Formats: sequence, C-alpha cells, structure tokens
Amino acid sequence: MFRIALIAACFLLAVQGYHLDEELLQQPEGGGEIWAVLIAGSSNWFNYRHQSDVCHAYHLLTKKHGIPRRNVITFMVNDIAFNGENPNRGYIINALSGKDVYEGVMIDYMGIDVTPQNFLDVLLGKEMDVGSRKTLLSGPKDKVFVNFVDHGAPGVLGFPRDELYLADLTKVLDAMHSQQKYKQMLWYVEACFSGSMFNTLDPNMNITAHTAANESESSWACTWDDDIGVYLGDCWSLNWMNNTEQFFPNLVEETVEQQYLAVKNMTFESHTEIFGDLTLIYKEPISFFMGHNRKKTETEPLPPPARKYRYQSTATPDVMMYHLERKRGRCNNKKEADRLDQEIKYHTLTEGKVQEILDQISRQVTGSITVSRYAQTITDTECNKGVLSAFFSQCYKMQNHPYITKYLYRLTNLCSGNNVKKIVDVVIDNCNRLKMLS
Repeated sequence: MFRIALIAACFLLAVQGYHLDEELLQQPEGGGEIWAVLIAGSSNWFNYRHQSDVCHAYHLLTKKHGIPRRNVITFMVNDIAFNGENPNRGYIINALSGKDVYEGVMIDYMGIDVTPQNFLDVLLGKEMDVGSRKTLLSGPKDKVFVNFVDHGAPGVLGFPRDELYLADLTKVLDAMHSQQKYKQMLWYVEACFSGSMFNTLDPNMNITAHTAANESESSWACTWDDDIGVYLGDCWSLNWMNNTEQFFPNLVEETVEQQYLAVKNMTFESHTEIFGDLTLIYKEPISFFMGHNRKKTETEPLPPPARKYRYQSTATPDVMMYHLERKRGRCNNKKEADRLDQEIKYHTLTEGKVQEILDQISRQVTGSITVSRYAQTITDTECNKGVLSAFFSQCYKMQNHPYITKYLYRLTNLCSGNNVKKIVDVVIDNCNRLKMLS
C-alpha cells in the first residue's frame, strides 16, 4: 500500500508541475530536452550532507532553472528529514541558518530501492517495477546531467548497502553511447577518489565528468552546524551550487569550462578534476545541462555574494569519527556517554586493524609491504571490482567504516601486475582469520 501511495503521489506532483516548468525552461539548441539524475548514495545521520546537497540541487534544477520535474529522477534513502536526531523535524538545510531544501523534493527511489542496479537500470532507460517507476527516457537529441554524492574509493562509489564499481559503470556508459541515449552528458561527482571513476573516460563519447577530487585523495565536508551536530554540505558541491546561483538567471553566459575553473579556484581542500570531452561540451553553456529559467520572479531575493567555503571542514573519511567525538563532548547522560566511548574505541581499533591487514595482504601478494602513497590509474577494472568486493563482503564495508577508504588504494594498486585470483584468495583468507580472532 505504501508503494502504491508513493507512486500516486509522485505522479500527482509531476502533473502539477508539468506546465509551469515547461513554460519557464529555455530549451537547449537542437530541439532536445534536458534530463537529470540525482543520487544521494548514503544513509545515516552523520551523512546528512549528502541528502542536503541533492535536495539543494533538485531545487536549483527544477524550481529555479525550470527543468520539468518529470525529467528529474531522484535517488535518496530519505532517512534524514524525520530522523530521530533531527531537532528540526521535516527540515533539511544546506547552509548555516539556511532555508529548508527538503520540502517539494520528489523522491523517486528511496529506502531499499537506492541500489547500484536500480541506478544503472534507470540510466539505461529500463522499465522499472519499484519506486515511482520513473526512468531515463532521453534520446539522441537530449542533454543528460548526473549528480552523484556519497563516499568513494579507487574505482568504486558507495550506495547504502552495496557498491557501484567502475567496471559496471563503464559498461553502462558504453551502452548508453551506442544506444544514443543522449546527445551530450555531464556528470558532477562528489566522492573521495572520484577522479578514478573517469580518468580513463573516452573523450569521443560526448561525456564530460567534473569530480570533487582526483584519483588519489578524499573529498571534504564543509559547514559544521553545532546545533544539530552534522556537516551541512560538501565543500565542492556547495561551491558549484553557489557558483550556479551567482549566474542565475543568466546561466547561458557561463560555460562548463568556466564553471569548472571557477569552482576549482573556490575549492581549497581537494583537487577538482574534469575528464572526457574537453572540446564541445567544455564550451557549452552550463544552462544546456542545468536548465535556464527565462524569467526571474520580482519577489525572489538576489543570491548572496560568491564565497570560498573555508568554513570548518573535515576530510570525508573522518567525518563519522568527528561526528561521534563532538557528540560525546556534548553528552551529559552517563549511559549514552559510555556507549559513545565504546563506539569510538571500536572504530579507532578497527582503523588500526585495517592497516595491519592491508600490510599482511601486501606482503603475501608481493613479498613486501612497501606501497605507493597514491592510487594508481585503474587499468584492470574487473580486478579492481573483484578485490574490493571481496574485502567489502569478507572484512569491512565502507558504508559502516568510511575511514577505510583512505587505505583501499593499497588493495587496488595490487591489480597492477598480479593475478586477480591470488589477490582475492589472500584477501578472503586474511579476512577469515580476522573473524576468528574477533
């Protein structure tokens, strides 16, 4: 009954917003439409910022830029607005003392439906039997914008219970290109090591990808709100949305290249990157992918001046621990304080165990624990997938232990010159040994 009600509500919202959006949108050249897919791939209160970023992006694309809501597909677990830890029930904000960005967001896939497979099926335009059933119906004249926000590691992006691997994403992008599912496609990806997902992207596929970090580093969370005990946004995401708002309502005057360079200059914590087609799409107006509202209402306030987000920031893998430590510092209840102490101790010990087990794996595979300090470009995507999936399934999941993403490059680098079966067997053996000792 819940799913039927959800589908009906989503359909009603789409119908109500159809004519208004269609009137406001400045269509891209060539007669095509703009489609958008937005994904907040995490769950849990300490990941507040991911859903906050996506809600903000949803309003930019639809309410401000006029993209019809029927053309925007949203994935979000939806466990933040009414979370028991949220003092402002039903509200999500993306800036200190900011306005609510949750109201009006039409979520197509929530809860257990936020999976890598559902996401890939939507990109391929497959018929869906879950959520709102909305799928990507774009064609050879259309522009597609994809915004992904969550945790990541070399060659992998996180979802609430599973992972999206570079090997699988590459196959789907190839299929979308061969099936003419788009004229041009622009990806904005907020995740650690996000550059590793696109640094070998074929420049002839009419895809451009702008990432929050390069292939060897973390992305960062920004704007800590002490009142609710979370980071409200991610630094790079806040920067690109802030930049977009500065050009409203004249988005036709800023190109993809200009936004990339502006946001790169605004982002201090990580090295933003851009991959793929750096000729045609690079020179296109950003409005071709994010919409362009033909008219601005007189009552709408002007956006604040552009700022570089140097608010308090923390590397994404360390946000959960920072959240727990700050929560413990505010806690006056002894029972709850003891529980938090135990949780912090567990994760501190686990981070140490992860480094030890990676030393052992490296020694058994290569005969040495000497490893590069940086993630190498992934050339064997199937090895990357096999090794990481073995570690996630047998040892630790990055969704519950996000700090492990700082070290996973030590696993993925083993794929260079080593047999994948040997690496996977060593990973499983060491993980099983760890379980027996626990």
